[in-house]
Amino acid sequence: MSGKVCDSGVLMPVDEAIRHLLDQAPPPPPVQRVGLDQALARVLVADILCPMNLPAWDNSAMDGYALRAADLPGDGYLLLGGRIAAGDEPGEPLQAGHVVRIFTGAPLPPGADTVVPQESCRVDGERVWLPSVNGGDHVRKEGEELRRGDRLLEAGTRLRAQELGLLAGAGVGQVDVYRPLQVGLLSSGDELREPGEPLAPGQIYNSNRHSLAALLRGWGVEVHDFGVMPDQLLASRQALRLAAAECDVLITSGGVSVGEEDHLKQAIEALGSIDLWRLAIQPGKPLAFGDVEGKPWIGLPGNPSAALITALIVVRPFLFHAQGMRDVLPVPLQLPAGFDWLKRNRRRQYLRARLVPDANGHLCVELHPQQSSAMLTAACWADGLAVVECEAQLHKHDKVLYLPFAELMH
Repeated sequence: MSGKVCDSGVLMPVDEAIRHLLDQAPPPPPVQRVGLDQALARVLVADILCPMNLPAWDNSAMDGYALRAADLPGDGYLLLGGRIAAGDEPGEPLQAGHVVRIFTGAPLPPGADTVVPQESCRVDGERVWLPSVNGGDHVRKEGEELRRGDRLLEAGTRLRAQELGLLAGAGVGQVDVYRPLQVGLLSSGDELREPGEPLAPGQIYNSNRHSLAALLRGWGVEVHDFGVMPDQLLASRQALRLAAAECDVLITSGGVSVGEEDHLKQAIEALGSIDLWRLAIQPGKPLAFGDVEGKPWIGLPGNPSAALITALIVVRPFLFHAQGMRDVLPVPLQLPAGFDWLKRNRRRQYLRARLVPDANGHLCVELHPQQSSAMLTAACWADGLAVVECEAQLHKHDKVLYLPFAELMH
């Protein structure tokens, strides 16, 4: 890409920008073998095959009574012949005309093929009355979830609580995963101050540092916070060089818009390369990509909502891909719009929105009235983003694409 893009008046489609970034993502970090207690949000290096049948044996799905279905052609009584709890061995084969008291998770005795829930039965001394049954009811069959040798999880999977539980249930205690991506975060601007510090005229608090760091940690990367780069060429070069030496990827906010002081741009060019893009995205538009001493660098806009949304939409798939993930793009929902949006825009718009029930109790997408790129209030009110394509209009009840924050931020 050419550094002239930002000044040409041409807007790069968002999807094209994401494809360019994915094509230039670095290879995944080195491999580590870790225990399950350290594997949350890590990415699997290779497929994992199931080492055993799941379940390992036929077991009861209910507290009740295990029997041979053929012994009970209709409702009636069978003799009580024992008791099996979870953790017990299955014991002797079930005698004809008998049932065994059984508890959830307990193995079925040899010969039993059906379980009747206890609330459907009536105990009468040494006999148990049972209703008519269908063979196989309430039994978890050996291997019905997975057979030994089946793929348990595939390479490129980012491990969540449910994957960790599945691994543990299959007896897998350690996994090969990629080392967490090391991301250097820097802010640009002499006007920035930290919360709690006094503000002089013209100064503002550095919200991007905290919102972006929180996003990155939620994505499972390790954040190296290098603070604010002074608007001086030498100081910017020193900060960037230090970050590049310690990190896999660098992310900055501010300093990439047309007309801004160009200390950051000059520092990047002195240490690597820079492409300035004008994206067809709102909020946002100015985005920079390049490298600093061989490490990928992404420059985000400085306005807080623009930085947040550009990170969610553009940076997130890049970082996930660089961590070894395969499926990195979010899948939007398609829901009725609870609003009219009639002003056409040459940029794809990501509007701060949330889901609310309509008059019939069905979910629809509601917009916050304030969509400024400089304000975070709407993002705090929202639980996701409504996507309006370039030059599109929407009327109330039309379908609109919706991206939940619950997916984008984790």
